[in-house]
Amino acid sequence: MKRVYNFSAGPSMLPEAVLRRAADEMLDYKGCGQSVMEMSHRSSEYEGIISSAENLLREVMGIPCNYKVLFLQGGAATQFAMVPMNLMNKNHKADFVLTGQWATKAYKEAARYGDAHVVASSKDKTFTYIPELDPSQFSKDADYFHICLNNTIYGTVYQKLPQTGNVPLVGDVSSCILSKPLDVSKFGVLYAGAQKNMGPAGLTTVIVREDLIGNAMDITPTMLNYKTHADHGSMYNTPPCYSIYICMLVLDWLKNTIGGLSEMEKINRKKAGMIYDFLDSSKLFRGTVVPKDRSLMNIPFVTGNTEMDAKFVAAAKAEGFVNLKGHRTVGGMRASVYNAMPVEGVEKLVAFMTEFERKNM
Repeated sequence: MKRVYNFSAGPSMLPEAVLRRAADEMLDYKGCGQSVMEMSHRSSEYEGIISSAENLLREVMGIPCNYKVLFLQGGAATQFAMVPMNLMNKNHKADFVLTGQWATKAYKEAARYGDAHVVASSKDKTFTYIPELDPSQFSKDADYFHICLNNTIYGTVYQKLPQTGNVPLVGDVSSCILSKPLDVSKFGVLYAGAQKNMGPAGLTTVIVREDLIGNAMDITPTMLNYKTHADHGSMYNTPPCYSIYICMLVLDWLKNTIGGLSEMEKINRKKAGMIYDFLDSSKLFRGTVVPKDRSLMNIPFVTGNTEMDAKFVAAAKAEGFVNLKGHRTVGGMRASVYNAMPVEGVEKLVAFMTEFERKNM
């Protein structure tokens, strides 16, 4: 069996150890005679799985006890509406920093429910940097302040968080959750689609401070109310059972194989560093992001020639490096090196890029 190195921005690689464990348990989960895919979400076996997933997430991330963990469906994009419906409920205002496609979509969706104010944007340079923030531009009476912490398409990341005072900070952390330690207490709400660092597509995790639950707009559908899910332990309806199970396995791998998020960060810095070091010395390739704002997870790069870019992507695929084509708004290439990408995969990619450059310069 040949496994490729999958540099997809999502759905992305899963740890091989997790896939093998899931395969071993596919037909019979811990002697119960059935697969997790087919067991009742009301069974004692599944209650053990979802409880374990939450407990592991709380432990690995250091989530304070006054936060609820919700396992939801609908993708991170559903949170673009769910956040304002639940939080934009006092002054009907929210602040946004536009650093890419997903931050912009969150802003546009929130504007349907209240006054969405753009504090800063990096659209002027195709979102290749994180804009400097002027606190005087913040709305003192905003119900929340929204950022996309890591920008999957454009490869930028916040190195420091906005200081929003009493205004709850809301973070879309879909493409950086679990990649390094994060102080949850700095946020009112964190949300993430699972399909990058947590598990397969179909699961969205929301971490919400308890005082922000229970004040949803009257128009909020039952299924979009955080209180509905908080009151029922994420099982008001059938949850994405198998995705939560895989998430549990990933969290177990992070805790017991990797050694926690501090160790995961060291590995991620090593992987990203190898690619950035190569790009900074290359005569053929160059990175597209301002160095101080570079993401550890998503690394876009170009040659400056569309035909050469296409030649590289095709040659890389033939050698087992797949999904390196960049997003259409950036062009070129993008290597997404999430937690599950082994160091060996990055070493081999850099070696391949070195050889490609030698042959094409």
